[in-house]
Order: sequence, then C-alpha cells, then structure tokens
Amino acid sequence: MGPETVINSLRQQITSCESQLQDLKRQLAEAEYQSQQQRSNLQSEQSEHCAPYPLAYDFSHGVHDDFRAEILAALSQPEESIPSPKRWPLDPNEYKRYGRQLIMPEIGLQGQLRLKGASVLIVGVGGLGCPAAAYLVGAGVGTVGLVDGDTVEESNLHRQILHSAARVNMPKVESAMIALHSLNPNVDMVPHHGRLTPETAVSTFQPYDLVLDCTDTPASRYLVSDTCVLLGKPLVSASALRTDGQLMVLNYPPRPPGDTAGGPCYRCVFPKPPPPESVVSCGDGGILGPVVGTMGVLQALETIKILTRGPSALSDGLASPDPPSLLIFSAYANPMFRTIRLRTRKPKCAVCSTHATITPEVLNSGSLDYVQFCGTINPIDVLSSNERISAENYAKIRLDVNPFTGLEPSKDSHILLDVREKVQFEICSLEGSVNIPFSTISSTPADDCKGTATETGLESGWVSELRQHTDKPIFVVCRLGNDSQITVKKMKELGLDNGGQRWIGDIRGGLRAWRHNVDRDFPDY
Repeated sequence: MGPETVINSLRQQITSCESQLQDLKRQLAEAEYQSQQQRSNLQSEQSEHCAPYPLAYDFSHGVHDDFRAEILAALSQPEESIPSPKRWPLDPNEYKRYGRQLIMPEIGLQGQLRLKGASVLIVGVGGLGCPAAAYLVGAGVGTVGLVDGDTVEESNLHRQILHSAARVNMPKVESAMIALHSLNPNVDMVPHHGRLTPETAVSTFQPYDLVLDCTDTPASRYLVSDTCVLLGKPLVSASALRTDGQLMVLNYPPRPPGDTAGGPCYRCVFPKPPPPESVVSCGDGGILGPVVGTMGVLQALETIKILTRGPSALSDGLASPDPPSLLIFSAYANPMFRTIRLRTRKPKCAVCSTHATITPEVLNSGSLDYVQFCGTINPIDVLSSNERISAENYAKIRLDVNPFTGLEPSKDSHILLDVREKVQFEICSLEGSVNIPFSTISSTPADDCKGTATETGLESGWVSELRQHTDKPIFVVCRLGNDSQITVKKMKELGLDNGGQRWIGDIRGGLRAWRHNVDRDFPDY
C-alpha cells in the first residue's frame, strides 16, 4: 500500500468521524431539549395531582365536632383559590437577572412588569430573528413566538447566532428554542412551524401584542404588514443585504384602517413592490454577519421601547411615539446611520385607508397571492439543447488529450469564460478559465451588438479580445447557470459566433453542477 493510498484512507476516516461527531452533537442537543420538556411536563402533572390538603391535620383529638366540618370544607378548596399574598411583584431570581436594566429610569420596575406581561411574535428565525429573539428573551419578555419553516444550514452559522453546527438540519424554530431556553428559562416560547401564509397569518398573529418582521422577501413583508394593520398590531420591520440595512416601526400607533392618526404601513412606504429581477437574496448578493446582526438588535431595542411605554403604546396610541422614520445603516459609510422622515398613512392605501380593499375576510380566504403581486423570476431557460453542455460532458472534454499537440483542450482548443464577479472568481475557479464579469458584459453598449462599433474600432475590449480566437469554441460558466445563458445569447448577438461557424454555449447548472457531479472538493460557497 503506497503512501498516497494511506493518506487518502486516513482522510476518509477523519471525514467519517467528523460526520459522526456532528450527528452525535445534534442528537445530544435534541435529547437535552426533550429531557427538559419531559421534566417540565412531569412537574405540571405532579402539581395537578397533589393532595388537596396543604397540611396534614389530625382531627381525632382536640377539635370539637361542630367545627370539624367547617375546617375540612375550607382545607378541601383548590389550592389556587386560596389567596397567597406576594410580597414582591417579581420573583427573587428576576430581580437579580434583570437588575442592570431595572435600575435604569427608562425601564424601572413598571417597565420590567410590562415586559413580563407582553407577548411578541418573531416572523423568521434567521439573521435578523436570532439576535432580536436573544435580546428580547434576555430582557424578560413574557412570551415569545417563533415562526419559521426552514432548517438550519451550515451557511447560516456565520450570522444566525442562535444555531450551531451540532443542530444543522434541525428545524430553525426548534434550534432557536433550545438556545433561548438555556438563555432564559423564565420566558414562555411558542413554536410556529412552517412558512407564514395568508390563510394562517391572522390566527397566528392574534394572540400577540407586537410583531417583528425578520423575513427576507418582499411577498412576506407585505403579508406581515397587512396582517398587523388588520389586527391592530405594531410592527417592527428590518432588512439587510451585503453591508447595508434598514429599519422601520410601522402601524404605530396601531389605529384602525381609515384613521389618519395611525402610523403608516409597509404599503404606504412601498406602494409597489420592486421589480423581481432587482431583488437579490443573501445567497446571491452576500451578507456580512454583523450588519444583519445590527439590524436585528435594533429591532429588539425598538420593541423594548414600545413595550415599556405602557398599554397605550400598544392599543389606543395615547402615548407619544416617535414620528415615523426610515433608519438606513451602511457599514462602510461615514456616518453609518441616516434617518429619513416618513409620511403618514397614504390616503388611498389598500389596507390602512378609508379605501382599503384588503380585509381579514379577504386575507383568510387565501384569494390574495402575494407572490404573484411581487412577481417571480422563473429559472432562466433561453438556450436550445445544442447550445448547452452538461458539467460531466465538459469534464470529459477537459480530460481528453489532443493527439497532435499532447496538450489538454482546456489550455489549447477552447476558451472557458467565467462570468462571475471578480470577488467570486478569486474565491475559486476552474483552471484555465478567463474572467469577464457579467456586469461588464451586460453593460456593453448597444452599438457593439449592431456592428457599428466594429467598423469604428470602438467596441468593448472583451469583445475585440474574443474576436481574435475565432477558431476556438467558447464555453461559458457562472455560479448557477443563469448568467451564462444570457451571456451566450449576447455574444451571438455581437456576432462572436461568426454566423454560426463558431460554437458558443454554456455549462448547464454552472459551477454548482460541477461541484455536485464532477469535483466534490470544489468549494461550495
């Protein structure tokens, strides 16, 4: 057995052991959580079946028969019906736990009691929801509901601080509850598994005083906001992408639809959703952990400010809330925070004006299609089958050796064009590939496509460079196989295919397909 074989064998064993260790950690976390739940249930059952007499009395001596029946009747009353005076409004451990905020005049005893009596719903337990939930549970909010239908992924862990490597593949709601219970067992947590829908939104929101929108799609933001207006719930909404974030407190004070004294809703600020093609997810655009964490912490802060102002801040609006504003955060700007004053409710808003067309009945019926309202981008499929090649077949081309030159085709017979942005290309790339970012290709002037730029010698540099190798076919690759198709189409419009004499096509599924089907060691980011 050669050294390389031994090394590969050891690597495989290490990988197997690491996988088993992660699985064992996950099982341990689940077992600990289930054990805590069982102990809690057992204590509840014991309290329900305890003896009806709080003390044991011997009535055989010293008690007159006339009083015995009255004493027995009094002692046989349910324990909860006997008033037990409480000396202090908070439990002894709560004074110690919340002492650092209790001594602040902005909170005080009354503020802490309001937090303890409040219930908050957090929609989305990801980059925003995790820090928001941690600080609200830490502050002692009495009841916290968690809504999420996703499971924990390894790519979540750099920013979603309640989850851990041991709980990968566990539902996010369960993972968050384990972490939050260990942080503060005094808080009641209510799980809501599954994604929020128009049919379930009203019943889910109803029991809570305030809602935090910690979702990441326009459709969910409109749904959350509409439901809060219809039910009279203040809404703390935030979003984050790359190095930027924004925060709004909406429907505050929560007046009924048509009442101009109420705070604006999400539709008042954004009457129309953004074009679907302009919506970028964290998976595509990236996200810096502390950025989304900052926005989640600010959501928790705004929630605490509202809850500690008293009942009027949650219902009749007699408290004087801050004027509605949009807080914009940019990590690499100076200053990092900017505030934009928002207008009040729009006179013709579809949900909070006198012309409202969205009602609880309409919402419950499921007739509102929020996804359709915001629009979706279907998977790109603009090329014919003979303009595309699978990752496996392209791998065979790279492995075949030219019998005349002895060189690999990847270095001699074709051009591999990687159209990811430079920052992604620097993370990882296929050997021999050339990087021309899709942003550069898509911004090429229209004259290049019309041929006039060629005549004047003013065409883009990347176009003229590719014209110099007319004998070489071009294979285009991107991350997922979408931008590469658009690039192929544009290159043909530019005439780079020499009227069909030169093959230009893309690698179906992009580098993700390459990793899954060809090279398992290729980085997955």
